[in-house]
Amino acid sequence: MDRSTSRRNVLKIGGAAVGGLTVGSLSVGGSSVGRYLMKPKAGANLSRVTVEEELPEIEYIAVSGQEEDVKSTAIEYAPDPILDLDEPTVNSQVPADALDSVDEPLYELQWDKQDLSVPEAQTVTEGTGIRVAVIDSGIAADHPDLDNVNLELSENFSGDGLGVGYPYGGYHGTHVSGIIAANNNNETGVLGTAPGAELVDCRVFPYDEGAPFSVVLAAVLHSVEIDADIANMSLGGYAPRREYVDDGRYGKFYGEALNQSLTYANREGTLVVMSAGNSGADLQHDKQWISLPNEGAQGLSISATGPIGFEWGDPGLEEDFASPAFYTNYGTNAIDLGAPGGDADLETENPLWYLDLVLSTVAEFKRNEDGDITGGPSYSYGWAAGTSMAAPNVSGAAALVKANNPDYSPTQLKSALKQAASVPSGYDKRYYGSGYLNILDAL
Repeated sequence: MDRSTSRRNVLKIGGAAVGGLTVGSLSVGGSSVGRYLMKPKAGANLSRVTVEEELPEIEYIAVSGQEEDVKSTAIEYAPDPILDLDEPTVNSQVPADALDSVDEPLYELQWDKQDLSVPEAQTVTEGTGIRVAVIDSGIAADHPDLDNVNLELSENFSGDGLGVGYPYGGYHGTHVSGIIAANNNNETGVLGTAPGAELVDCRVFPYDEGAPFSVVLAAVLHSVEIDADIANMSLGGYAPRREYVDDGRYGKFYGEALNQSLTYANREGTLVVMSAGNSGADLQHDKQWISLPNEGAQGLSISATGPIGFEWGDPGLEEDFASPAFYTNYGTNAIDLGAPGGDADLETENPLWYLDLVLSTVAEFKRNEDGDITGGPSYSYGWAAGTSMAAPNVSGAAALVKANNPDYSPTQLKSALKQAASVPSGYDKRYYGSGYLNILDAL
């Protein structure tokens, strides 16, 4: 369907501490034109604005128009923030020919699945009967490892008119999807955590652009409508709690809209799993900012971990699989779980450094310098890091737990995952919340 200096300090190269967001309008003078999220007054005359998105389940709409016209029809309103993928820059530094040197089964390079004992977990269940919505840049449904995409239920929210089932917004959504549910393609591909699960492509990103907050909320509500058991959101941004006004209404407004959406999803049977962000920010003490969407209640906010030296370190790992990644956001009450997302040694000269990232499915179109599609897509495998990769490891785990406990509500599912986790010895709880993902105990 379609709808028209220390390693941790160096993380700043991977994203500004409060980066990853723009807003439709920053003026508060009453004469600016922009896109706004609003809660309309009962019976409001909306003829002077253009309705861009309707969110009836939570009684919000997104509109574009003059701010004075929005203000006159709204109980509350705020600029509609733009969320993005906010990837660590190390992802763009992986050699284009990295896969050419691999002469072993790809699973041998999937340190995340090995550390989480995924093959052992799959002797209990592979997630059959579970539906996972992937709110992202699009899923390449023709990838040989991704034959489980339900295109009938999929929807394009980006407004670019290009449909679903292809990586129109880039490789990211396909990489995320493989982490959740890749089928290992007769042992020549990669292994997802829950290969028996069904994926639904909820594409919110057009190519090389962000997605309005309201569009992301619409995708969450669609996930509920199609009875998704889990919705994965590997995306985010930061909205100011106080913005450029003194009353603090913007941050509160965004938080209320987000929490209403997640509460609705939780009540209706959909667990929302969210990446915590890649800015190395302390979300517990960032009082000026609200991190969207992962600071919403009812969902799961996931930080990233990863090794240093996997398959290249001498004599072994410099940091283990559960070590916090250099870029990950953190905060005791802002993180629910830590999970494998990949790490990188920013100072090593070893050419195999990228093996510490997460290996999964990828697909991309050929494009010219203007971004226009000129061929493809091509289907392959590649490495990437981020809390974007950690969240789908949890979504895949949630699919297994739900399949093995079909009567679990989202609250029970979340509790099972959190109760099975523990903070690794010697590490700071701020990076883990309840702890590091443990699939076997959660089952």
